[in-house]
Amino acid sequence: MPAMDLNCDLGESYGTWSLGDDSAMLGVVTSANVACGFHAGDPRTLLDTCAAAVAGGVVIGAQVSYPDLAGFGRRFIDIAPADLEADVLYQLGALDGLARASGSRIRYVKPHGALYNAVVHHEDQARAVVAAVARYDPALPVLCLPGSALHAHASAAGLRAVAEAFADRAYHDDGTLVSRREEGSVLHDPGAIADRALQLVREGTITTITGNAVAISAESLCVHGDTPGAVGIAQAVREALAGQGIDVRPFC
Repeated sequence: MPAMDLNCDLGESYGTWSLGDDSAMLGVVTSANVACGFHAGDPRTLLDTCAAAVAGGVVIGAQVSYPDLAGFGRRFIDIAPADLEADVLYQLGALDGLARASGSRIRYVKPHGALYNAVVHHEDQARAVVAAVARYDPALPVLCLPGSALHAHASAAGLRAVAEAFADRAYHDDGTLVSRREEGSVLHDPGAIADRALQLVREGTITTITGNAVAISAESLCVHGDTPGAVGIAQAVREALAGQGIDVRPFC
């Protein structure tokens, strides 16, 4: 039976500022990319998110970011590799402590936002992220875009590089994501997004913004928790996959 993980960014509220419906989303997804406080998430929010994930049987992953609360981690920072390595280590330790206090631990690592996009091509920053994960726990998988520098460096370092795809984001013909600054970069129709998910699993392709089908191999499928109607989108994706006999389960 084919299988697919369903992951989502969670724990991104901060103080009195609330983002997304984490409680509802944890009833749908199988893996939670939990913020680590650098782009979003205050300690209480992150602790509560970890506890809720444990209660719901959802795997916890550390979503590491640039230190950019004001920009929600969506602004590139030309940070020295040694500083980025330390930043990632700091975030891994912080979230892992909260996860362990909740009865679990972090099970994988995924960069967020601008860092995610940077390590597709930025060799030095990709190496820095890999170095941090390897120093903290080389058994942790790294969730990343297939064909990215991060995927290549993680594999070369002996880490498990797990390819993911995005059900609710537009793609270029080269397999990279369309920038959020461009119109049509984020998809909103639950039915269309569910169809894309099925296409990915059954055919190993995804339709790009130009209408072409490009090959995408992935073990995990991401839906964004901050998209309007995010819970309904995630439910539509999960129901479509399960309805076709696809086992929706964590990749680790």
